[in-house]
Amino acid sequence: MASHDRGGTPFEVTLELQRNGESFGSVGERCGFFLADLARRVNAAREADCRHWPDADDRFPEPPLALAVNGTELAGHLPREPELFAFRYRDRGDLISTGELRCTLRTSSTWVASQSGSAHGYWRVARRAVVEAWGAGGRGVRAVLTSGELARFLSDVLDQAARAGASYRDLTTGPLMGRSGR
Repeated sequence: MASHDRGGTPFEVTLELQRNGESFGSVGERCGFFLADLARRVNAAREADCRHWPDADDRFPEPPLALAVNGTELAGHLPREPELFAFRYRDRGDLISTGELRCTLRTSSTWVASQSGSAHGYWRVARRAVVEAWGAGGRGVRAVLTSGELARFLSDVLDQAARAGASYRDLTTGPLMGRSGR
């Protein structure tokens, strides 16, 4: 859903969540810029050469808090499941809604035993985005996404924003100069 300036020109979006064709909630007043920046960062993380995450589907941008305290004593106090985004009714100017949409990063480990039957094996570590939406009735839905699936989801949301008149192509086609990641 587009937000318009005084002249009627769309400049930002609010997400109208729907489930089975029915309204589920309105969240993220003026969130398009943030989603476009996240889409750019997800794509950059997927393209980066990363020894720690050799599978591109495990590569996600580091949340801003992790970047701000990297290497300091606060790093041990970061949330176990950091958020990439969380949209809910927050400010007086936001549309009144009880919906929520959030995305956290979850890391899981699975022991892969040796094929020879010996006690040797290795840990397979994977990262996934967990996208949760909560509606006004207290019901929620959850999706677990690879970084490629999250990139496609964000691209679809931004395509819908462009059809509503708020395009963010200039933000997603190149690096943001002089702006810190959010």
